[in-house]
Amino acid sequence: MDQSAFARSLRQPKSAAVAGLVFGVILIAVLILLQSATPSSVAESGRWIDDYSGRGEVVNALTLIPFAGIAFLWFLAVVRSHLGHPEDRFFETVFLGSGLLFVAMLFAAAAVLGSVLSLKEAGVALEPGTVAQAWVLAATLLGQFGARMAAVFAIALSSAGLRGGNLPRWIASFGYFTGVILLLTPPIPHWAQLLFPLWVIALSLLVLVRRPSTVQL
Repeated sequence: MDQSAFARSLRQPKSAAVAGLVFGVILIAVLILLQSATPSSVAESGRWIDDYSGRGEVVNALTLIPFAGIAFLWFLAVVRSHLGHPEDRFFETVFLGSGLLFVAMLFAAAAVLGSVLSLKEAGVALEPGTVAQAWVLAATLLGQFGARMAAVFAIALSSAGLRGGNLPRWIASFGYFTGVILLLTPPIPHWAQLLFPLWVIALSLLVLVRRPSTVQL
């Protein structure tokens, strides 16, 4: 396979589907790990770092987050390459910007928790208030701002898919439902945090099972 053929294969809808599946599965694992380590109250959020089990779950989540971000960027790039109609430029701009911001929030939250863990491993004495601030900041970045960007992404991509006739109504409706819940439910319940990766997985499975001649994102 020459380089041009290889590059074309990387831009095929199947590549987006595989990347979406990888992203969805990894993000679900990350969210479950973080939810299991979540303190029972804000007052307890400065003690998670001294809990060996909880700290281990956070470490595992932080290990997975870069791979989730990379897979989502691949998914985003392939989907964008298949929204080539001029009338879709508005939705393309919205979902591209929101997707990039979602990844930025995901990485920023991971960086906040990772920096505190690095200080802990280096033997630096940390005040409970400092640890609590790190946890609350990471939770805010991911659970509020990141979730809202995921909501905008789902709504914009669902709208573009319906407009172009490329998405079934049920998958677009799932995307709208996900977007509305993530936008309008403060604070976001644990079950709702799983809606976005589940929607991406459903979309990816749809692309995988459809015939190549009919697959368009």
